[in-house]
Formats: sequence, C-alpha cells, structure tokens
Amino acid sequence: MISNQDLLAQIPNCLKSTDFPTLGQKYEGKVRDNYSKDGKRFIIVTDRLSAFDRVVTLIPFKGQVLNQMAEFWFENTKDIAENHVIEFPDPNVVVAKECKALPVEMVVRGYITGVTSTSVWTHYEKGERNFCGNVLQDGMKKNQKLSHPILTPSTKAEHGGHDESVSRDQILEHKIITAEQFDYMSDVAMKLYQRGVEICAKQGIILVDTKYEFGISPGGEILLIDEIHTPDSSRFWFVNEYEKRFAAGEEQKKIDKEYLREWLAERGFKGEGEIPVVPDEIRAETARRYIEAYELITGQKFVGEISDVSARLQKNLSKYL
Repeated sequence: MISNQDLLAQIPNCLKSTDFPTLGQKYEGKVRDNYSKDGKRFIIVTDRLSAFDRVVTLIPFKGQVLNQMAEFWFENTKDIAENHVIEFPDPNVVVAKECKALPVEMVVRGYITGVTSTSVWTHYEKGERNFCGNVLQDGMKKNQKLSHPILTPSTKAEHGGHDESVSRDQILEHKIITAEQFDYMSDVAMKLYQRGVEICAKQGIILVDTKYEFGISPGGEILLIDEIHTPDSSRFWFVNEYEKRFAAGEEQKKIDKEYLREWLAERGFKGEGEIPVVPDEIRAETARRYIEAYELITGQKFVGEISDVSARLQKNLSKYL
C-alpha cells in the first residue's frame, strides 16, 4: 500500500482537467473528460471526486484506480456482456468504441442502505414501501440484506442536474427507452451484479450495490460502457465485519466514497450551497480507501508513481495526438 506521505505528495499532481483538442470534440462529465473522433471515444478519468451530484475535490490516484479497476471488471465480465473497450494506453485512459449513451442507469441493490436522496433507505425511512416498483416489507433495518437483489433504475441527469430513481413503467410511459432495451439491460445488469458478488466474496468483500451504463454502438448493438464495479459506481463492505456491526446497529466498514460523502454530510453539505473545503488529510485517506478497494477486490498490487499525470498522458497518447 502506498504510504500516507506519498499520497499527500501526489496531491499537487492531481489531474483536474485535460485539453487535447486533436482528440476530437470534448464533453466534460463530473469525473471523466471525453473526446470523440473517427468512431472512437477517448475517456480520460480525472482525479475529480463527485458527491451529491457535485464535484467536491480532487483525490490523488483516484482516476488511475477507477480506470484500472474498470479494466479488471470489463475483462472479467466480457462473457456476460460485450463492452466498449478498444485499449488502455495509459493508467487513466480507455480508448473505446463510440456509443450513444442510453439515458437510463441500471442500479442494482442487494442491501437497504444509503444517505443520498436516491437511496432506498432514505425513502424507506420516510415510510415509502414501493421503491421503483419494488415492494419492500415492513420492519427492515438500515444495511439489512434484501431477500433478493432489486433493480432501481435511474434517469441520467443533464450536466449539473440530479439523477432520479424511476420504475420500469415510468421509463416506458415516457418512452425514454424501449421495452426491449430495458429488459435486455435489466437482465444483463442482474447477471453482472451476480458476477461481481461472486468475485468480491472470494476476496472477503460484499458488493452492496452498483450501477451500470449502456450505449448503442454504430452497429446498433447495446454495449456496456463507462465503468463497472468501481468505488465511484458501487458500495463495498467487509464480509467479516457485517454481521457484528449489523446486529449492533453500527455503520458498516466501508471501502468506497461513502466515507467522504458522510464527512460532507456531517458538515451540513448534501449537494446544496457552498462545498466545504476538504483538508489534505481527508483527501489522502479517501485515496487510501480507493487504493485499498482496488487491491482487495482485484487481488493485484496498485502501482502509482508520484509524478505529473498530465505530462504522462501527453506521452502515452502521443500516437493519437
């Protein structure tokens, strides 16, 4: 594991944004800078961290962790669903097939938990028992395992907006995607989640919930895009801590960005108003948790250099520039 000193040393080198006009038309997401050219999409994963639908700070090595973890999962799920990957020329970059993103995220949840406005627990606590078409029983406790994984789709917000949890019926009623597209995506999402649960369990990790994004390729195929089973799109807990903490009514030991979300929430920030300044020590601890997630889940050692990420990108993308 990289030392705390090295994590702090990398903070000035965090990748905030990119500027590669020769890669094509640019679209800037909350975390990723996307460039489109000649049927290819260059996805550069920055070190920006998004929480409550706002970019709140930069986390050292975060982009590399997300990209390399996505690489691991794309490789380990390609038998379930074809994905958009062409190559990974840099630790922070994936070159992918250009796809038209479908405006619905497939969110799969195995436990009732969360702190955001779109989380199951937030709605359940308010007395709601039907969440996105899933009927939930009375008397459940926070962090309890559901009797079976549930699908809680979310419409993708426009840049700067908030995602919204919706049911299959609502999606079809508003003709956001077709029934055939929805059913294919939901089937694949459940299979991907099950694969994730199985691989994580071998490492002593619980894949609590996650989301999947899909796009239409130029050939009309539905492909898995964006990322898969990373700490940005998923929640992870420790198997050996779960029962004890749940029985005691304690929060679970986490290895995801919920740590920083909760730090922000404790200071009264849940997406509205001024973003609190995140101290370097909190940023380093968040980075440590991202790296820990990578090593625990993939079983591979994370290798990160204390260096200028922008300069390395320039070198590794030179054949495309």
